[in-house]
Amino acid sequence: MMHMTFYWGIKATILFDFWKTDSWLSYILTLLACFVFAAFYQYLENRRLQFKSLSSTRHPPPSRTGVSAPLIPKSGTRSAAKAASVLLFGVNAAIGYLLMLAAMSFNGGVFIAIVVGMTVGYLFFRSDDDGGNAAAENPCACA
Repeated sequence: MMHMTFYWGIKATILFDFWKTDSWLSYILTLLACFVFAAFYQYLENRRLQFKSLSSTRHPPPSRTGVSAPLIPKSGTRSAAKAASVLLFGVNAAIGYLLMLAAMSFNGGVFIAIVVGMTVGYLFFRSDDDGGNAAAENPCACA
């Protein structure tokens, strides 16, 4: 039976019928997986925003080494960065919705693991953003 309120316990079904926890080991591994996927969501969001800013610039950013030969030709830089941004948006949306559905298992530990994972991911991957894109600061994983 699916819970409709938060509960605390090691018995949980996450996303699929075959992903059930019935021991402390399986529960802790599930919490670790939720934590890692939530942090990975923030990493991918950072990469997506970098590709998006790269595709919106008129000129490629100057290289640090002084070499002016980019790996991607100048004419294709914007289109390649835009394609990468679009692809990452789709992958990130899928991960975000899966995280949301996992949180909707209403298991308190799973919920906390996801929130802490997103917080730690934000700290490591996105906290040094310049804040130029306020629309990207939506804390909802599925947005």
